[in-house]
Amino acid sequence: MPVALITGASRGLGLSLAHGLSERGWTLVITARGGDELAWAAADLRSATAVVTVTGDVSDPEHRRQVATAVAGLGRLDLLVNNAGTLGISPLPPLADYPAPDLEQVFRTNTVAPLALTQLLLPQLQASGGTVLNITSDASVEAYPGWGAYGASKAALDHVTATLAVENPGVRFYAVDPGDMRTVMHQDAFPGEDISDRPEPGSVVPALLNLLDRRPESGRHRAAAFARSSGSPTASASNSAPTSASNSAPAPAEEMSR
Repeated sequence: MPVALITGASRGLGLSLAHGLSERGWTLVITARGGDELAWAAADLRSATAVVTVTGDVSDPEHRRQVATAVAGLGRLDLLVNNAGTLGISPLPPLADYPAPDLEQVFRTNTVAPLALTQLLLPQLQASGGTVLNITSDASVEAYPGWGAYGASKAALDHVTATLAVENPGVRFYAVDPGDMRTVMHQDAFPGEDISDRPEPGSVVPALLNLLDRRPESGRHRAAAFARSSGSPTASASNSAPTSASNSAPAPAEEMSR
């Protein structure tokens, strides 16, 4: 059976994608910061497939080594989903006022951790001709007030994805913008705002599975381009307009690692 590693998999998009893959018979390695939430997620997933859990913070090198050890124990890896991320400080401050230590942590989680995990797991991915799915955001390609730290970290992740792709043609590397979703991170971005009109994370999963099925060339994509009702998907460096009613900001939607 194919094996997938999903970070930030205790809730939101990570958990929803884990369910989608479990229904297809994938063996899963899932990781997140919250041990209790991760255990509950695993218990639910185990009704459909085999699940290995590794609790910890993806920005911690020791945790990443533990994850790599867990993957090695399964003997293969076909899919790495770098979904865990952090919004940073909330409410979102202007970039000119962003404390450097907090900015560094955003980059450690959103940019360095996905790259470091890929480095550790690249031999298994090369052996399987596998796929790396990095969850990105509209904030990586558009400048919005307050989103400088998060957006810059995702822009760096986009470039990391593109560079890994040209350096490793035997593996597919995708940076995928899932669009607006109703997640904890989204609520943290807009404190006090009603986000109940945003789609549930599970609504994005069919498009992600379709992307994995089609296996287009490596690149940056909007998940919406792979919705079953859409035409031929194309790589895209943009997303739909922001949907927050309160300010001109995007609605980045990947699940945080906690």
